[in-house]
Amino acid sequence: MSVEPVRFGFVLLPHFTLTAFSGMLDVLRLASDEGDHSRPVRCAWQVVDETLAPVRSSSGIQVVPSESLGDPTRFDYVVVVGGLLQRPPVSPGVLEFIREAAHKDVHLVGLCTGVFTLMQAGVLDQHRICISWFHYWDFLERFPSVDPAQVVADRLYVFDRRRITCSGGRASIDVAAEILRRHIDQSIVQKALRILQVEDAGRASAAQPLPPGIQPTTHPAVRRAVLLMEQHVGRALSLDELSGKLGISVRHLERLFKEATGQGPQAYARGMRLRLAAWMLTHTKKTIAAIASECGFADASHLGREFRGAFGMPPSAWRGRAQLPDTLLSPSTPVTDYISEVFPERSEFF
Repeated sequence: MSVEPVRFGFVLLPHFTLTAFSGMLDVLRLASDEGDHSRPVRCAWQVVDETLAPVRSSSGIQVVPSESLGDPTRFDYVVVVGGLLQRPPVSPGVLEFIREAAHKDVHLVGLCTGVFTLMQAGVLDQHRICISWFHYWDFLERFPSVDPAQVVADRLYVFDRRRITCSGGRASIDVAAEILRRHIDQSIVQKALRILQVEDAGRASAAQPLPPGIQPTTHPAVRRAVLLMEQHVGRALSLDELSGKLGISVRHLERLFKEATGQGPQAYARGMRLRLAAWMLTHTKKTIAAIASECGFADASHLGREFRGAFGMPPSAWRGRAQLPDTLLSPSTPVTDYISEVFPERSEFF
């Protein structure tokens, strides 16, 4: 176990989320010292930036950096905290600081959309990358060269050598605890979590929380499978691929799905793709052929057969009877603009 304090440098991006920052920081604070003194004994931390001007969070609260960027090797971990995707561009100085940290083998941590900045800096090559399910399509569209097989959107966080990426929010507490377990006594970390009233940290294999529609008691493998289905809605995963990503047998996956949803995984995924197609017919100007392709059907005829079976009418009739909104998304609108709208409302069409 480490005698010297574990040193953390936080880089707060404009419009960062307070939850991701404060969650991790409070674990460090509570594990750092005995009693109620919050002294940086076992851990030390600074907020760093190019200038000491306040950084505004997504909620409007501002944090003043305590040090300039400087030499990243004075930290054991450089933590990049993101938030809103619509923010000013990351400065070249911050990107160079991140690259220098990577070059000098400093551990890099991306919280929330801070992962986007690590990717922009070019320090995630050949690493597995954890992304919030909500930003999965944004990430792939912004970085089209990334291998989707390297992107994980069904877990809370991923440790891959000296890169740690996290979906954000409350999961930053789990990341902080997992880091500290590598440096200080387990009982000290557990005490900090108890003070925060968190008892279930260290959940590297846990699924990210789902949008409404899946019960909280649903088996974690089913919850993760649904997230994977959403990620690959344009190309249906085979049962072998799905079970392989989950690390369980096809037979076990089918049994769990039957128990949780009353249907098999393939039927569940087909219903998900049909629901997305129905939403797109109502809200976009895309052709039926384009919708079929984007929803993972072989062609318009294939979609038509499945659609009639589910809704009792062909796609053209569904579009004709729908109460169309005043403004439709154009044919060029990327899938990311509507993927997050249809999935949170799982009961909209079924």
